[in-house]
Amino acid sequence: MDWRPVTSARIVAEAYDVETETIYVEFPKGGVQWWYSACPPEVWEQFTAVGQSRGQFIHQVLNFKPNGRSA
Repeated sequence: MDWRPVTSARIVAEAYDVETETIYVEFPKGGVQWWYSACPPEVWEQFTAVGQSRGQFIHQVLNFKPNGRSA
């Protein structure tokens, strides 16, 4: 899985696992990583679309999917 750095006030990196359809996000405060499952490729594309606010997308979409803190 390849992590990509992100220029955002809310997150510092993001990754996507196609096999498990899981989005991974790293937050700047303490490097906490979080996962959001049940995210088919079109959700990943929406999340990473140019001009998309990552923070708003997490709040409006991803927080309603199964999620948790990565170990």
